[in-house]
Amino acid sequence: MELPPDDRARSPYTGYTRAHWEAAADALLAAVEPYAGADRALYHLPGDRSSSSGRLSDGLEGYARTLLLAAFRRDGAVLERYADGLAAGVRGVWPRVQDRSQPLVEAASVALGLRLTRELLWDRLDDAVRQRAAGWLADALVARPWPNNWELFPVTVGGFLEDIGHETEAARAAVDRGLERIEQWYLGDGWYTDGDGRKFDHYNGWALHLYPVLHAWLAGDGELLDRYGGRLRRYLADQARLFGADGAPMHQGRSLTYRFAAAAPLWLGALTGHTPLPPGQTRRLASGALRHFLDRGAVDEHGVLTLGWHGPDRAPLQAYSGPASPYWASKGFVGLLLPAGHEVWTAAEEPGPAERADAVTPLGPPNWLVQSTRTDGVVRLHNHGSEDARYDPYYTRLAYSTVTRPSAAYDNSVIVGGDAGRTQIVPLGVGEGWAASRHTVRDGVHVTNLVAADGAVEVRAHLVAGAAAGTPVRVTGWAAADGLRADLVPAVGLDDTLTGTVTGPHGLFVALVRLTGDTDPDRLAHLVTVDVRDTYELRVRWATGSTARFRFTRSAERSVPPLWTVSAG
Repeated sequence: MELPPDDRARSPYTGYTRAHWEAAADALLAAVEPYAGADRALYHLPGDRSSSSGRLSDGLEGYARTLLLAAFRRDGAVLERYADGLAAGVRGVWPRVQDRSQPLVEAASVALGLRLTRELLWDRLDDAVRQRAAGWLADALVARPWPNNWELFPVTVGGFLEDIGHETEAARAAVDRGLERIEQWYLGDGWYTDGDGRKFDHYNGWALHLYPVLHAWLAGDGELLDRYGGRLRRYLADQARLFGADGAPMHQGRSLTYRFAAAAPLWLGALTGHTPLPPGQTRRLASGALRHFLDRGAVDEHGVLTLGWHGPDRAPLQAYSGPASPYWASKGFVGLLLPAGHEVWTAAEEPGPAERADAVTPLGPPNWLVQSTRTDGVVRLHNHGSEDARYDPYYTRLAYSTVTRPSAAYDNSVIVGGDAGRTQIVPLGVGEGWAASRHTVRDGVHVTNLVAADGAVEVRAHLVAGAAAGTPVRVTGWAAADGLRADLVPAVGLDDTLTGTVTGPHGLFVALVRLTGDTDPDRLAHLVTVDVRDTYELRVRWATGSTARFRFTRSAERSVPPLWTVSAG
């Protein structure tokens, strides 16, 4: 991909300006054009993999997701190609939108693309084409979505159809219904769970915030925008901390092949005026994400986005991932809706949170502890509250980072009797410098977990209950990563192989952990000491002089074996 020369005067951290974003969008759109069918209704991108929805749906996905990129780019000549494809698609080429079907997802991208470019595309279509297109989209108003972020696809279609006056009552009802349903998943401080349970991941930003905020902004609904924009503002204060200095978003959750879609909420805050971030920091974080992937093989030799994280990689894919799925990353270009003279484009880049100072930040609703270090720019996420076992290992590990990937060898886990299971995660609290949770290994066996952090150093404590005496327990730490050092040192109840044994009704195991880019760090034993008193109380003293005290206590819940909780102070 050919981009303009770096502009280090305006963008000292990434070198990217609006010209780079425009050039990247143009290159991505040009690269997919050869894969459009003769009528341009389907885009069959290369690869040896189809999604679980099949080839026809995958072709629609190729059209819809790249239309969204074209809509953000607002290039009339490119949009003409998509106008031709729309006319052909709604003549019977595209599959119908049905209950819980992938075309429902893609209908939302088509509708949003048309809404964003109404005067450039929709208003120039023949009336017959508009009627057929509106009819195809209208099925999304009554199609049953999966009970998660999919509830917002009828909202997105309904917003467009209401704008153009098509089935306005049904459109309005679909909008109201979807927005009402996501309320049950809003847990405060800018955080939604993606459906029932505690499924926290990138969908919070690139779906559960993106669609309601864009709808309110496009509808000119100030009251709605205040509600959803206020939530977005609060979320961005946390999300900004989840990017590493190298631009990488957090490697956690499903659909990681959407890559720089993680930048979408950053731009959205600037677009709508609902952001706590300075303009130069917004662009630095968003451009950092784009450059991170473009510099690391996200596009192939033909300029097409590959399925994977950096280059092609099946590990982070799901059954629904097809050849065109990576173009959900188009959402990352929402910043192009901001005019060239906007301060988000003209301000000098400012460093992101991970580049400013070491920080250990509690995030309440997901019960996460975010730990970042300035010297290496690494961000670590200690997961004590997000779970979706369908997509292991991207939800149930104890920790994730911007520079490591979960390994098949069960990194960041507690392995009890050879079982690394971690389900039914119960958040037990998060505070300044610590987080705690309890999980089930198997029936009757539970582990209560505590992490305390300072700088790059972690203390991890695990109370195993319900396992028979003599059961081995092994603790693992960070997986290896290029240019980084991962340390794991036994502190309590573990031998040099990081293995211990349950000797009674419960057992306490403590390790010192570190992931760092420092090539010659001080020994962990010099940086933190852990003192265990009365079996259940931990006192942690950091080399900085600060101290912390934690206590494991029996929960009030009635259970056999008894459940445990953690308190601080």
